[in-house]
Amino acid sequence: MSTHPPLSRTPSPRDLHYAGFYGLRSPDAAVDAVPDDRPLLLVHGNCQAESLRVLLDGTGDGGLRAVRMPPVHELVADDVPHLQHLLSRTAVLVVQPVKDGYHGLPLGTREVVSLSPGRVVSVPVLRHHLLHPHQVLVSVEGAGDPPVVPYHDLRTLVLAAGETLPPASSGALREIGAASVRELVRREDLHGTLRVSDLLVAAGTRATHTVNHPGNDVLVGLARRVQDALGHPETAHDPGRTLLGEVIAPLEPDVLRANGFDEDDARPDWIVRGDRVTVAEVEATQLRWYADNPEVVTTGLDRHRATLELLGR
Repeated sequence: MSTHPPLSRTPSPRDLHYAGFYGLRSPDAAVDAVPDDRPLLLVHGNCQAESLRVLLDGTGDGGLRAVRMPPVHELVADDVPHLQHLLSRTAVLVVQPVKDGYHGLPLGTREVVSLSPGRVVSVPVLRHHLLHPHQVLVSVEGAGDPPVVPYHDLRTLVLAAGETLPPASSGALREIGAASVRELVRREDLHGTLRVSDLLVAAGTRATHTVNHPGNDVLVGLARRVQDALGHPETAHDPGRTLLGEVIAPLEPDVLRANGFDEDDARPDWIVRGDRVTVAEVEATQLRWYADNPEVVTTGLDRHRATLELLGR
């Protein structure tokens, strides 16, 4: 068996968190107790990949060993040898669509699949706007994420541009959600991934915490479909804690009403790492940030023009 590449630095707490990826001894005695000669499962993708890994760990009659690894957007050049070493030993590779040469590195789906001798299962990147029709992601090089929560609200972006969005009609709110589902179906078909869009629809108000963080119901359902695709028993189950729950967005009564959900499920505040944060606080802080980062406002309004037109801008 080939030797794991040495780490080129003194291990940091983050390195130890990803001990299996870097070939380090884990500080967690329970992890160390697991024999590491079991077949290897790797999940390559964004922040959703780690939650899926948690649910798939131990899958299969022999118990696949699912190694925790950094999300693709955190990988750097020094990480590539560690990734390639694990890929060469992977029995099952679960991948989200990633473009070739991502961040100038060989991290694309086709690039990692070419290095793995094992079975490959493709899953989609999940984004769902039904519960959060005003919430968007905007990436501008050098700007980073907005403060308080790493999400933008189209109403706040419009306000930063000196305008105001009118209250959205129920029809517009429904159409934004429906368009989000259609787009996910399109990407599932385009990339040949497992189907997940129906799980999001079926989960109702439990579908997502934010536009890109699905709830446990959806993640467990996806994990079971991966297991089914591999021919293994569908044993994935709720771990008893909220996955991807560091940031949970408000649920607005108008959105729930428009989609036929119970308004009693409304949630007025953000929940950020367990603490409640008001919408007004997020808006005020982000407006100050937009004043210093006007290019984010311009980019966001341009990129989401179609949605803004639905919302009456």
